[in-house]
Amino acid sequence: MEIKKLSEWNPWWENQDLVKDLKGRDRKDYSFLVDSVKIKEITIILGVRRAGKSTLMYQMIDNLFSQGVHPKQILFINLEDKKLIKDSLEDIYSTYREIMNPKDKAYVFIDEVHRKEDWESWIRKKYDLKSNCKFIISGSCSYLLKKEYSTLLTGRNLTFEVFPLGFDEFLFFKGLELNKKNLEKNITLDKTKYQIINYLNQYISAGGFPEIFFADKNYKFKILKQYFDDILYKDIIDRHNINSQKIKDLALFLITNFTSKFSLRNIRNSLGISYDAIKDYLSYYTESFLFFEHNYFSYSLKEQKTRASKVYCIDNGLRNAVSFKFSKDEGKLAENLVFVELKRKNKEIYYWEDKAEVDFVVKEKNKLDGINVTYSDNIGQREINGLCEFKKKFGKRIRKLIIITKDLEQKKQGIEYIPLWKWLII
Repeated sequence: MEIKKLSEWNPWWENQDLVKDLKGRDRKDYSFLVDSVKIKEITIILGVRRAGKSTLMYQMIDNLFSQGVHPKQILFINLEDKKLIKDSLEDIYSTYREIMNPKDKAYVFIDEVHRKEDWESWIRKKYDLKSNCKFIISGSCSYLLKKEYSTLLTGRNLTFEVFPLGFDEFLFFKGLELNKKNLEKNITLDKTKYQIINYLNQYISAGGFPEIFFADKNYKFKILKQYFDDILYKDIIDRHNINSQKIKDLALFLITNFTSKFSLRNIRNSLGISYDAIKDYLSYYTESFLFFEHNYFSYSLKEQKTRASKVYCIDNGLRNAVSFKFSKDEGKLAENLVFVELKRKNKEIYYWEDKAEVDFVVKEKNKLDGINVTYSDNIGQREINGLCEFKKKFGKRIRKLIIITKDLEQKKQGIEYIPLWKWLII
């Protein structure tokens, strides 16, 4: 292959300072990921398309430069580049080694690695032969990556999952840095609180994709619609060679009915898609991080599997851009935010119901938290009843009960009432 195919993805070979135009704004929640460039294990970065994986790679490259690593020791490969379709990873690597860096340690960044078949075998061989390389790879496909590297790369990797901006990151990007200890003690100036709430309204509407944060407000939803199409076509339809209209119809159905329980029968009757196809499509959405399935909580696996699941979307802005519903749906948007924040924090979460429902059961070791989301200050009895039933059912296993509100904050009858804006940042 020709080295010029790689040169455009590696501008620092000519001018080291050019990486600063690519590295974006630092994300403090991922500093541990960025620092992993220093260790020998393979760094694997997973996450939805456009969440900022490539930007974090550029930050790692900038980190290397600050340590005195020479620019020609760094190779960045974007496997979505059509010019590289016919070139194997070995061809790319050999060309780089022969022309740019024949003997020094190489830092090899491979973006969207799942575009090449047998990538995991190739990387394992390089790693096991101690080829004087550090590999950093990214992908927008969770299940297939995990399935592929789980056997071949066990004990050789450190894996990170990247999400769109959390609300605390969103505030940081806005230039609003908060003293969380003061927030916990309720020491907050009214002016600061109103500013936080104003930003929360923006976050609920447009979501947290990093590039959307900086986009012109008149184009945010248009760009988000393109993200949605890119996820469907590049990460699902092209990869699995399936019917584009049906996969899009089901995605629109789910994104319109987010936070709700769904059944295969209801979907089949509504869209005319077979049970097997629905199951496959749901797994593809999950793999691409577009949707998450939320399962019923029970200590009985059989009961857990027989209950309907609920569906949540990776980002509120994405949902608002493509959903068929035009109402604000503040309650559902707030609930979706809470779900994604719990996933971001790597919590084990479920829902539970009897006569009433608990939106989120957070399981940590042998303790359970129950969380209901209402995004109102007029709390319905159903929200309270759900938590009380949950407490009665699970007794001493309960650690805390929470209702997430719009602005109400109190503790009453063993239930903590916390405003959404505060819960998201403390």
